[in-house]
Amino acid sequence: MANTIEWDGASGRTYTYWIYDIGTTFEAVPGNYIFAREVSAGRHRPVYIGETGDLSERFDSHHKMTCIKQEGATHIHVHRNDGGKAARQAEEQDLVDKWNPTCNG
Repeated sequence: MANTIEWDGASGRTYTYWIYDIGTTFEAVPGNYIFAREVSAGRHRPVYIGETGDLSERFDSHHKMTCIKQEGATHIHVHRNDGGKAARQAEEQDLVDKWNPTCNG
């Protein structure tokens, strides 16, 4: 079973994500995700933050994969988000505003 990590957004809200190795296959559910690089044991730096209506299809040919690989992403953090597209986008923006990941630019 994967470990979890807490990510704080610019709003002060905390989001709980599951940590997986890149390449993990996910169920066809909506969610938010973070490609991250482990900078030390248990410490991660976000490289790209996003949202999708289907976690099972999002990552094979991700439009930012070249940047994600260049930035040394080692893990993908995900959580199911059934709140609808607007809720997923709001969470994505909240986290991007706080962490300013390189590949979101």
